Amino acid sequence: MPFIDSHDDTLLFVKDWGRGRPVILMHGWPLSADTFDDLGMAIADAGMRAIAYDRRGFGRSEHPWGGYDYDSLSDDLAAVMDAVNVENATLIGFSMGGGEVARYMSRHEGANVDQCVLISTVLPFMMRTTDNPTGVDPSVFEQMAGEMRSDRAHFWRSFFKDFYGMGMITHQASDEIVHWSAALAMQASLKATLACAESFASTDFRPDLSAFRVPTLVIHGTSDKIVPIDSSSRLTSRAIPNAQLIEYDGAPHGLLATHKQQLKDDVLDFLSHHQVTERRAARLNGPDMLGL
Repeated sequence: MPFIDSHDDTLLFVKDWGRGRPVILMHGWPLSADTFDDLGMAIADAGMRAIAYDRRGFGRSEHPWGGYDYDSLSDDLAAVMDAVNVENATLIGFSMGGGEVARYMSRHEGANVDQCVLISTVLPFMMRTTDNPTGVDPSVFEQMAGEMRSDRAHFWRSFFKDFYGMGMITHQASDEIVHWSAALAMQASLKATLACAESFASTDFRPDLSAFRVPTLVIHGTSDKIVPIDSSSRLTSRAIPNAQLIEYDGAPHGLLATHKQQLKDDVLDFLSHHQVTERRAARLNGPDMLGL
């Protein structure tokens, strides 16, 4: 089943690898599910089921005109989960994908979710406002949109160097990873690229964080230039009850490539220490178990 119909009949491309406890992976902007291949293989090899899909407007999914707000994107996640028939799932969101996780937990009340992993995510609120002084100035997002409208192929060159921490001396990823990422970015529609950038920049997820009532792992690099850790994961980990924060010292944004072995080890360790939530325990010990 490589494609599923979402809530508004948009076709979403889905990779479904392995068997066992399901792990749903939401990719970052402006990429595709292919960026999860290494982590997805590790999850499947560990006896679990890795399910990754291309966000609408990106990769091999359909490129509709609308539906790029986080309510709609979380409804896409709900549609994928329903189509692949999962229960007791772990949700993993990278960068922009963390927003889908947060909005799903609040809008869909965390249905069928037992764990969450947030990697380099945009939570809790990226844009600087009077009540969010550590956020990014709105002019930065306006400049990004202008450069993408002018020549987005050129824009990706500098963007992905920062994404992967490519400096004059240090190279935390290969040049080929940068080129591949730029090619993936060009598979997305310009409409989706701009609309999703506006969504992750302007959506305030602070009210969503109280909906996380499951074990949650937060991972972020301390040298992330795309989503600085001080205004994101350090705040998020304090706002989510009992969240565990792992900081990668000196690491950039694109941890799936630059720190993939460390990331695989940390994620699999978290998954292997799976905790049964109160909701799941109630199902396991409820009347249905007695045949009543």
